[in-house]
Amino acid sequence: MEELKKKLQDEITKLEHEFHHELPKEILRARELGDLSENAEYHAAKERQGFVNARLGQLRGRLREVSMIDMSKIPRDRVGLGSKLTVFDSSKDAEIEFKLVTSEDADVTKGLISTSSPIGKGLLNKQVGDTVKIQIPGGEREMEILQLTTIHDVVADR
Repeated sequence: MEELKKKLQDEITKLEHEFHHELPKEILRARELGDLSENAEYHAAKERQGFVNARLGQLRGRLREVSMIDMSKIPRDRVGLGSKLTVFDSSKDAEIEFKLVTSEDADVTKGLISTSSPIGKGLLNKQVGDTVKIQIPGGEREMEILQLTTIHDVVADR
């Protein structure tokens, strides 16, 4: 959780600097070029300013949400945020390892599955031995949970 908070805060800091220091200078330089109605530099800087402002709003909101995650509400004996698990995927006839993460950290190629993805949602609150059928865009997948390490186990091992 702390890594995600730091990542969000770092991006906020970078964008705030751009929004408050770099973009006003770009806009001022572009204004000095004259006629604003046909000034591509001015319009590009103003468009970027709007984008940066919107992104800052999103990041601040997400940081608030992440800061409110109550670790005590994440289950200790079932799949939850931060859980590492091994499943047997019968549709692929293979064992697969996943870690359930926030949407910002998701990377399917590394086995990092978002808790808001179809697979993540399907696995949440399940236990070792449970078999789940998960509807995904490409059809249905059936998975049996073979091993589970919760975020609490990972934190205790540190």
